[in-house]
Amino acid sequence: MSQNLPPANQNETTSSRKNRMGTDPILPLIMKMSLPAMFSMFIQAFYNIVDSIYVSRLGESALSAVSLIYPIQLLSIAIGVGTGVGLASLISRRLGEGRQKEADLTAAHGIFLALCSWIVFALFGLFFSEVFVRAFSDDPLLIVPAASYCRIICTGSLFIFTAINAERIMQATGNMILPMLCALSGAITNIILDPILIFGLLGMPAMGVTGAAIATVIGRFVAMVLSMTLLYTKPFSVKIHLRNFRPVARIIKDVYIVGLPSIIMQSVGSILTLGLNALLIQFSATAVAVLGVYYKVQTFVFLPVFGLNQGLLPVLGYNYGAKNRGRLKKTFFVGIVTALTIMLFGTFVFQTFPREVMGLFRAEGELMRMGVDALRIISLCYPFAAVGILMSTFFQATGHGIYALISSILRQLILLLPLAYILAYTLGLDTVWWSYVIADVAATCVSLYLLRRLWKKEIQTL
Repeated sequence: MSQNLPPANQNETTSSRKNRMGTDPILPLIMKMSLPAMFSMFIQAFYNIVDSIYVSRLGESALSAVSLIYPIQLLSIAIGVGTGVGLASLISRRLGEGRQKEADLTAAHGIFLALCSWIVFALFGLFFSEVFVRAFSDDPLLIVPAASYCRIICTGSLFIFTAINAERIMQATGNMILPMLCALSGAITNIILDPILIFGLLGMPAMGVTGAAIATVIGRFVAMVLSMTLLYTKPFSVKIHLRNFRPVARIIKDVYIVGLPSIIMQSVGSILTLGLNALLIQFSATAVAVLGVYYKVQTFVFLPVFGLNQGLLPVLGYNYGAKNRGRLKKTFFVGIVTALTIMLFGTFVFQTFPREVMGLFRAEGELMRMGVDALRIISLCYPFAAVGILMSTFFQATGHGIYALISSILRQLILLLPLAYILAYTLGLDTVWWSYVIADVAATCVSLYLLRRLWKKEIQTL
């Protein structure tokens, strides 16, 4: 199926967007491309906060239950976003090279790959949710709500996989406004439904943690419907043909050359969270709740940077494909400065107002004390994280996702997780948070080395 657009208008739209990524002034272009995605990510971060605030009203055990399932959510997002990164990178490079038919075919593969990802998660959710939760705890106050939450989130994951890929296809063509509206629609739906389904408002039964999961799935369904509708009814630089579609191994390979390292890189975050949960729950469920709260509040800092990346990726990818070294370099520099500004602001907030942040989740006693320490210590690594994230985006946009993977594995599995265990068992639970700072500094240094190597080997010869 294709969009109903006359060929002349389609060519004009394609030419206009190619021109924009290849010739428009860099700073205004990046702001125009990134701000909608950054705003969308900000709304997503706001949803994450609100969702956890509502769940915290059910008690610390409910907050801990949702925190136990957070790694599964991270894994689904990692697969969705990683696939989307591969799609966007390949589509933008093919557009920059003038290979329109391959760009169109790649976009069609996005829908097929979303379906494949959903099948895996649906099977896990239906048959292994309780097994997963019992691996961490035998407390029925955690097992019942956590297993229910996991089952619903996984079986409804088709919506997030499809929505992410559809939004990345639009972003790869240079359109950032419509993907923002799609993500915004899902987040707003979620925020509205959360209190209704969790606490039983407007005649609905009070479903607690299960209600939070249902609200999340419905919000993702709304985002998927809107994104797919726009993809087929609005003019874009790519057209999707699903009639007589057949998967092409070469295109899937090209998508995952960039996408798989991104998936693994982000999945490492899920493995890290699993490992940390397994460590912390040996000391106390409160520590697991603290980690869950931290991951929610830090999205206010990290998600806008990831939104910036969504705007940067097609510009970097297009100019790399077009062999425009000057624009590639300037785009990367502007991205670094912007990301650093966001991250430094986050560091300031968590250093100055940690008690106020934890107070949003009705934290008191040990939860408050431990949470304040965690926010203040971990936020010290944010400036290093900003540089590392932007270098990973550069690697992905230029088709070198393996470099981003190396840095991520080094940070989270080789350094952070072992350090957390060593610090916890030698110096005590309160020192675990320093593992974030040490790992980020070391991984950023390695990324700088890899960037220097890539620059000398390929970028200078463009």
